[in-house]
Amino acid sequence: MAATIRTPSRDTVAEAQPQPGLRERKKLRTRIAIRRAACRLISEQGYEATTVEQIAEAAEVSPSTVFRYFPAKEDIVLTDDHARAMEAGLRARPADEDPLDSLRHVMTEGLAAFLAEEREDVIQRTRLMVEVPAVRARMTETMATTSELLGHALAERTGRDHDDLDVRVFTAAVLGALREVMLYWAARDHQDDLIELMDHALTTIKGGLRL
Repeated sequence: MAATIRTPSRDTVAEAQPQPGLRERKKLRTRIAIRRAACRLISEQGYEATTVEQIAEAAEVSPSTVFRYFPAKEDIVLTDDHARAMEAGLRARPADEDPLDSLRHVMTEGLAAFLAEEREDVIQRTRLMVEVPAVRARMTETMATTSELLGHALAERTGRDHDDLDVRVFTAAVLGALREVMLYWAARDHQDDLIELMDHALTTIKGGLRL
């Protein structure tokens, strides 16, 4: 179903991205500490029973610091830097490439790298998306940020305004496909090949739903 996907190495990704400064690295370490503490506590005692105060104590930061990095508890599960990585990847694709093919490349490679580096984290996060309505609802809200980033990049590639209806519909369709793929994968106990599912979903968008 899917073409062979080349998983980018850490070295390749590092070379393509500007290196963060000391302050940015410190912020990243704090974010990671908070997320890891949250994942551990949620795994041990469940999502609803885990409080922000407990997460803060486990991460050795204050509750206000947690909220500074993650405005809502659901954001600890959902928020990451992959939206900006997707935007950067999209801008790096050949200018004459079909927009959907560019997104297919960026999204499948991004998912492959994410799975290779943080598979258990991805599994837990997608499981919570299925099991916890608040997380699932927040996921839909946070996709607005991703949509804005990708919409601007797509608009520039196609010579359109970022608020163009076609750009908005196209971006929403692709991100909707990503959302449904993640939920479908988690609901089926993560048994399917996530990359093949994403590739198949984008093929469906391109070809339509046929009888």
